[in-house]
Amino acid sequence: MDPNMVMGVVLPDFIKNAQKDCNLYPQKTPDLFQTDVNQRALLRGWQKHVEVDRLFHSSAFFQLQTHQLKQMLLPALEGSPVKPFFLAHIGLELILDHLLTIGGIVNINTFYDQLVKSDKQTLDQFLQHAGLADTTVFFKFLNNFISSRYLFSYRKIENITYALNRICMRLWDLPFTDDQLSSITAKLEIFKNSIKDGYLSIFDEIEGDLQSVKS
Repeated sequence: MDPNMVMGVVLPDFIKNAQKDCNLYPQKTPDLFQTDVNQRALLRGWQKHVEVDRLFHSSAFFQLQTHQLKQMLLPALEGSPVKPFFLAHIGLELILDHLLTIGGIVNINTFYDQLVKSDKQTLDQFLQHAGLADTTVFFKFLNNFISSRYLFSYRKIENITYALNRICMRLWDLPFTDDQLSSITAKLEIFKNSIKDGYLSIFDEIEGDLQSVKS
């Protein structure tokens, strides 16, 4: 796959992680990105991310498993300001990332190699055309993400809890106690084991839907 398209696929999440108040919608102004082949690849990746998100969040799998995880997490959230559905939503997505990495479905080294190979000058231009005038903060995040090889940490379930806690700390002060974090880790382990044998079905379903749209 084109490294620039790979970058485009993860770019919406990277933007939100780097600058949580930043909202970009390049898919609404596609003509701005047609003059350069690499910018077109970034846009195709971005558009794929948006479409996959839409399909995933409207799927029966998402509705069912978010509800299941929410119910499992509720006892651990007593007294926490964190919204149970929010935690279950993000938790499900991170558990799927965890399963993909430990199962070898996603090759993390290859993924990072593609991020490194993507054209950073083109990426800077893409972001500016999309409305991000100052890309300094974003590129600091991107360089740290690449150098830290952060996704390798997703192989351990306790690091999923750590990631959830960091996300929640952006929205709430002291979202969890240490006991709650331990309980969340235990619940995530149980949930992971409950879906590990059938979780790939949602990826097959989405891929089938994407192919239907193309045809």
